[in-house]
Amino acid sequence: MIHFLRSSNGTKGLRLIGDFYYLDVVFIYKCFLMKKIKLTLLVLLLLNAFSQAQTIYDASGRTIARISGEYVRSSSGRTIGRIDDDRIYDGSGSSLGRIDDDRVYDASGRSLGRIDGDNIYNSSGRKIGRVDGERYYDGSGRTIGRVDGVRRRTAILYFYFFFY
Repeated sequence: MIHFLRSSNGTKGLRLIGDFYYLDVVFIYKCFLMKKIKLTLLVLLLLNAFSQAQTIYDASGRTIARISGEYVRSSSGRTIGRIDDDRIYDGSGSSLGRIDDDRVYDASGRSLGRIDGDNIYNSSGRKIGRVDGERYYDGSGRTIGRVDGVRRRTAILYFYFFFY
């Protein structure tokens, strides 16, 4: 007589044939196949996330910077800065500034301006730009650049410290 045994948690995997227990090969294969499918999907998702270019372009469409992890590299590949969450550093590692509660500060803590929705203002309250989706606009509304795959906060930090 052949029975599937279930443990207290409902798992299967052993067959009882006579007085002997055998591994259920079909069940084990299905488990292996599901794990393989899950692992393949995870790898594909990770590859997709890492392959998405984080690129910044000027108004004419030329690449001016790429963001790789937390590093900002020029179009020639030279490291020109680092963006670590809400802080930004130059190529030598010196702090340039930060964003705190939608206000932008330089390295000495002086306010450079603020962010209100998509609009960017300088310290005197004059609108100096806008980051709308994937486009940078200057205070007059002219397109001055475009971003591809860059987080909004990262785009704003780049605008303040490298574009403006």
